[in-house]
Amino acid sequence: MSSRWGEVEYTDVCELRGPLMVVRGVRGVGWDEFARVRLESGEQRHGLVLEVHHDLAVLQILEGTAGMTKTGTRVAFAGEPLRIPVGPGWLGRTCTGRGEPADGGPPILSSATAPVAGYPLNPVWREPPAEPVLTGVSAIDALTTLVRGQKLPIFAAPGLPHLELATQIAAQATVAGEPFCVVFAGMGLTHTDAAFVRDALEDRSDAGELVLLLNTAGDPVIERILTPRLALTIAEDLAFTHGKHVLVVLTDMTAYAEALREVSSARGELPARRAYPGYLYSDLASLYERCGRIRDHPGSVTVLPVLTMPAGDITHPVPDLTGYITEGQIVLSPDLHARGIYPPIDALSSLSRLMRKGAGPGRTREDHLPLAAQVLAALAHARQVRDLADLIGASALSPTDRRHLDFADAFEHRLVDQRRDEPRTLDDTLDRAWQAVLTLPERELVMLPAALLRLRKAS
Repeated sequence: MSSRWGEVEYTDVCELRGPLMVVRGVRGVGWDEFARVRLESGEQRHGLVLEVHHDLAVLQILEGTAGMTKTGTRVAFAGEPLRIPVGPGWLGRTCTGRGEPADGGPPILSSATAPVAGYPLNPVWREPPAEPVLTGVSAIDALTTLVRGQKLPIFAAPGLPHLELATQIAAQATVAGEPFCVVFAGMGLTHTDAAFVRDALEDRSDAGELVLLLNTAGDPVIERILTPRLALTIAEDLAFTHGKHVLVVLTDMTAYAEALREVSSARGELPARRAYPGYLYSDLASLYERCGRIRDHPGSVTVLPVLTMPAGDITHPVPDLTGYITEGQIVLSPDLHARGIYPPIDALSSLSRLMRKGAGPGRTREDHLPLAAQVLAALAHARQVRDLADLIGASALSPTDRRHLDFADAFEHRLVDQRRDEPRTLDDTLDRAWQAVLTLPERELVMLPAALLRLRKAS
């Protein structure tokens, strides 16, 4: 090792394996410590310490190890975890997955910095999620309302328009009368998808309400692991230092988990289910649990992870573990997609466990919760009737059952189906839900209070 610029530099690189580098002879180095790596050519890269054993340190190189050699490489450790500048300077910017400008602008500079791993938070300072984040998507706002401080994932099979839905929500989500912004983190995107995201969110970016971090499939795998942590660090500062309500969209978390599996394999760790590392649950939780509200702080962080289920398998480890950690799910339906319904949200498979915290009198509308309950009850019955009609034919159904089939069609075409450039107000959404349920006989509307029915008919 040798000394330069007042730092200790280590030159004994004993192994390069995938995205990892092993350095020998280190002293006083800790886990998650940030490192600067200088190649013989003068190029500078960056790394994070994954493991320290005696005098060996294993680093993950953020830019990858391609082109690196064991000789001529110098490593200097910063003595602290990776920190990034934070503040409103991120708003309106488009950056790579590791936070470097991708829009031709200057680097983001700030006197304030924060660790990428986040700050530990005493659970007693957490406030329960409350108040809605309106997405402008009727099927979500009416039936699976997103609540400030909630973590609510979108589950999709391959080939479904999950990226389109995620960008639509990011482009048109709002909160009533308070500062709001979006942090969008794309992981493992194709260049075509990345260009689509940039174009779709251009207006929100121009308004200074968006932070866009884009990691493409050709970028180093380590960057894919860093991207959501950068996004959440930026969001936490915007929320709890600057008082904004922040929606963080993370897509695609399956690509993130694949990157985690690749790094785990390079480290030689024993694999768990489907070759994912045994700590996949705790790693996902370390991301999802960074949402919420804090006592005496006006802002909030709401997380909307998006993930594709390989072969549409909801028991796959990534959606399975995500479902344990989060508070519900929005599930996309291949059947609705095949019939041309957008967004193809399966209302009966979707759930927001905190919906009652964000909907109802004083938050949305007095009729919201009973109307949502009636829609779901009628939809469940209509699905049973549709299965029965496949067996005995629609002509053999009772008049009431045929009315339920009419309701299902009205629900799909009046409420669920909407154009991608058509943000709907909550009043419009709930009025469409009323139009659907009123196709049923009044005796079937058992979830709606009589007073609401009378008021609706009078209007």
